Amino acid sequence: MTGSGAAKADEANATAPVSESSPVASTSVPADAYALTDVVARLRRVLRASIRADYPWESLPMAQVELLQSLAESAPARVGDLATRLRLAPSTVSGLISQMMTAGLVERGTDPADRRVAVVELSEHGRRQLADWHAAHRERIAVALGELGPQERAAIDAALPALSQLVDRLAQQRRESPSNGR
Repeated sequence: MTGSGAAKADEANATAPVSESSPVASTSVPADAYALTDVVARLRRVLRASIRADYPWESLPMAQVELLQSLAESAPARVGDLATRLRLAPSTVSGLISQMMTAGLVERGTDPADRRVAVVELSEHGRRQLADWHAAHRERIAVALGELGPQERAAIDAALPALSQLVDRLAQQRRESPSNGR
């Protein structure tokens, strides 16, 4: 690790208190949680900025990308179900869907089980845009990985299963959270 990541890793044997306004204020957070949060946030920010610099067409707001990803995982979907999955207000999701319909990324239809209910799904253009978004990110990460040494690549490869398990646990916590339905 280099830069601020190394400094944070050096603090990993300590725990940091959580803000009293935090919903988990009665616990303390291991420093490695702070380090991982910092690295993930910086990775997302740098990746997003570099993609926009190299691919000017890539201008989808992150909220729209997340909605496209959610629809790619499970569609068609009702607005309320999307709002629950994304932890957004239904009116916010409805507004995003209106913008995305105008851009041709999603299509509105009716629920086959209940023709009175409106559902949303990806349009062909939305599928292509999401596939292009993923391809651009994979390409950018592949280039950066190619610039790392064998030890750093091996460390990243070794961490992937644990990171995948962490994602699964976070998703499970989100599903089990009492505030999941806004």
